[in-house]
Amino acid sequence: MSGIKKVAVTKINDAEGAETFDALAIEEPLEIRLVYTVNGEPTTRNVSVTMRTPGNDAELAAGFLFTEGIVKNADQIAEVDYCFIACAENKENVIQVKLRDGAVPDLKNTERNFYTTSSCGVCGKGSINAIRTVGNFVQEDNDIAVDSSVLHHLPAILRAKQAVFEETGGLHASALFNLDGELLLLREDVGRHNALDKLVGAALQQSLLPLNNHILLLSGRASFELVQKAVMAGIRIVAAVGAPSSLAVELAAEFDITLTGFLRNRRFNIYTAARRILIPIHENSH
Repeated sequence: MSGIKKVAVTKINDAEGAETFDALAIEEPLEIRLVYTVNGEPTTRNVSVTMRTPGNDAELAAGFLFTEGIVKNADQIAEVDYCFIACAENKENVIQVKLRDGAVPDLKNTERNFYTTSSCGVCGKGSINAIRTVGNFVQEDNDIAVDSSVLHHLPAILRAKQAVFEETGGLHASALFNLDGELLLLREDVGRHNALDKLVGAALQQSLLPLNNHILLLSGRASFELVQKAVMAGIRIVAAVGAPSSLAVELAAEFDITLTGFLRNRRFNIYTAARRILIPIHENSH
């Protein structure tokens, strides 16, 4: 199975040991390079290096460039492919995104992109202002709503479809559902931000953006960075199996995103924009 590596291990059970094999999620670096034209001259820019699980790398690269505001839409991208010529020895870990003639990348927030690799991720009001500046869909709104019963079923659907997680127990996932709870897209990765970039990249390539009539489900916690990427994709409802961070809640409130956390065992907390979650009213019988 792609994304999995078998390794020899010694398994201990109480006082007994046995030699066997274990399935691990593969983690390898991916360098994302941007190729575009400046004053008629081709330019190559190394934009980011991220640790990821191989697979859906073109979606990852496109999604990363979009959610970071470097490209504005799919029309700006001419092709995405591995670096076959200049990187013969490491071609599968270097991917190039070539822009169409006349497409100019927005690289003013590149320092912020590299800052996301720090322990704090993207932090502070300045980062929120940067998202407001580069986002295409942050001002769009609608009156969508979803029944709480739909949210209750989403984690089980996600878990049933997480093929690599089932083998390794070591991957994060991002899943896209419609408002009826139908699974549309699912992507996995060792990095939770990579899983979401792969998902957004797939939606970008399929011309699904903005995703303002969908539900995003996160298999773990909801960090600032993941909510930021949801904002960029126009997502209005974000559900997380784990806890949100304080800054994630602040960002969701800033952009009127419905954010829920601890979604499991038919329970969840609503942190922001609760009006989009329809909760049945149970009348007491006498």
